[in-house]
This record gives sequence, C-alpha cells and structure tokens, in this order.
Amino acid sequence: MTESAALRRRLTAELRRLRAEAKLTQRQVAETLDWSPSKVIRIEQGTVRIGVTDLQALLNLYAVTDTAAIADLTRMARESKKLPFSEYRDVVSPETLRYFQYEANAAIIRQVHSTLVPGLLQIEEYSRAVLEAYRRAPEDADKVVDSRKERQELFERPEPPEAFFIIDEAVLRREVGGPKVMARQIDHLVGMAKRPGVAIQVIRFSAGAHSAMAGPFVHLEFPADNDPDVIFVENTLGDTLFRDDEDVTAGYREQFWTLEDLATPADSFEEVAKS
Repeated sequence: MTESAALRRRLTAELRRLRAEAKLTQRQVAETLDWSPSKVIRIEQGTVRIGVTDLQALLNLYAVTDTAAIADLTRMARESKKLPFSEYRDVVSPETLRYFQYEANAAIIRQVHSTLVPGLLQIEEYSRAVLEAYRRAPEDADKVVDSRKERQELFERPEPPEAFFIIDEAVLRREVGGPKVMARQIDHLVGMAKRPGVAIQVIRFSAGAHSAMAGPFVHLEFPADNDPDVIFVENTLGDTLFRDDEDVTAGYREQFWTLEDLATPADSFEEVAKS
C-alpha cells in the first residue's frame, strides 16, 4: 500500500469512529449537511478524496474540538491523494482531468465564460442546477460537485494564484436554479471579487458582439519561467488542451487582454452584479 493509500485508510477509519461516537447514521449526516447519502458512503469507504472544507464540516458536526486531532486529520486529508483529481476520471474527460492538475499548479488563471459562472466560482446549488439541466445522473453530479469544491480549495492557500475572470452580462441575468439560488450565487461572486488577487469583470449587453461568444477558454501561467502556458478550450466537439504551443497560447492571452478593455472595471463588479 502506498503512503497516500495508507493515509486515506487511516482517515476514513477515524471518520467512521467519530461518527459512531457522535451516534449519527450516515443518512443523518447526509441530511444535516445537505449531502447525498452516497457521498457520505464514498467518503467513509475511501473511494473519493475528502476535501478540507468537507472534512471541517464533518468535524464540526461530530463536535471535534481537539486542535491537535483536527490538525492531524487535515494533514491526512491533504496528503492522502495519490494523483490529484484521479477519483473523478469516470465523470470528466481525460483532457479536463489534466486541466484540473494544471490549474492546481498555476500562478495566474485567466478565464472567460459567456454563458455560465466559471466552476471555480460556483456555489454548490448553482452547480447542481447546471448539472441537472445537462441531465447528469445524480451520482455523477455528486462527484462533479465534489471536484469543483476541491478545485476551489486553491483560494484558501497561503499563497493562492492570481485569478482573473471575464463573464458576459447574460451570466448574471440568467436565473440558474431560480431567483434564490442565483441571489446566493451573486453574493458569492461579490465576496470573491473582494478577495486580494481576484478580479471579475463583466461584458455588458451594450458591448454588442465580442470574441468570447465563440466559446469559453482558460489561460494558465506557471511560476517557473521555463514552464509554458496552457490554454483549455471547451467546445461542443470535446474539451481541448493546448500546451507548448506559444502561437496558440499567446493568441488567447492577447484575446483576454482585449476583452479586459471591453469589460467593466473589476472594482465596479458589485455595482454591476446587483444592478
């Protein structure tokens, strides 16, 4: 057994013990945390990695207050991954899985989306509404949501990447999940936009046609000068990942900068989002 597998085994055994001590069933845990029962089962079986955010939710529910124990369990959760995001290979394409791994190591993230809130910025209810519209099976949807929450952990690092997002005004006006869910999603976006190193801009309807209408893309830069940029493009024919092709990545970087000039200033995002 690898060290990561051993850590995961220890972690899941400890979580089962803590739940038993709290006198809670798996179904009760799921209902309290608004999770699916299958998610709790998969966590306790070790078939899916538990992220730090979900671990904290469980420890709060189980009334664990010992700081040393919490720190040890958190360490095990962080170190128990054999391959980042590998547990999601059955619900995302190989290209998307590779992208997740690149994203987790990026120093700068630039993303454009004209129809949806980018995954890094989605709240769970918004994600589930989108996945339901895409007719994803409930169990697959659980894993896709888990993958997005795990990706979002990069914002909680001591030194998170710089992140720049450009969205179309339609993203804010379409009530995905209904008015209440969309209101919570917009509040989350406003909160994220106030974080250091995070910028969200909006291309107004009045801007007319623009290049982002051709489809969403992400441009990633990395800390090392000799580590080439990555472009990830989502399209109807399948996800596409470009790397080591300076002509392609430079073209998308220039396109992003052009869209930045077209979009509203980042410091006006709250006013735009709630107008």
